[in-house]
Amino acid sequence: MSTKNCKDKVEMMKGGTLLVSQFKMGLDVPIFWVDISGTNKIADPVDPNTGCDGTVPFMLSLGLLTTLTEGFAMIGRMGKGSSYTASKLPPKPLELWAYEGSPFCKLVREALVELELPHIQHNCARGSPKRQLLYQKAGHFQVPYLDDPNTGVKMFESAEIVEYLKATYVL
Repeated sequence: MSTKNCKDKVEMMKGGTLLVSQFKMGLDVPIFWVDISGTNKIADPVDPNTGCDGTVPFMLSLGLLTTLTEGFAMIGRMGKGSSYTASKLPPKPLELWAYEGSPFCKLVREALVELELPHIQHNCARGSPKRQLLYQKAGHFQVPYLDDPNTGVKMFESAEIVEYLKATYVL
């Protein structure tokens, strides 16, 4: 099964995905993803719950060429999402409603990863029932949408969310 199929499985998880990153420990990827409905857990690229067989797609297995092309793609972001900023650990994980293809959602995900803030990501892929859940929760469908149970803040707009996260959680 391809990496895209594995990501599609994560997108369609029932309850949302709890993401925790650990840059302090030298890791630059989430150390675990857990479907909060309790039906799936992803901690390894080879996982019978998702059908992911761990096979690396050909275009990602080209060594230096892959590294260079990925680097070129990141030039505009200048390393965002790949560094660590000291932050306060919230008592409860934040909730982010997003979908993978949105550049606005990417900005918020990068900020959450850089601040190492545990968060539940509700992926609202096309066809996902989570789109309707967000509509019921917020009154309309718009992503990214952040719900911070620690402060009661609920907001849209990526720039405002990133500003809020930095103002609230950066040490």
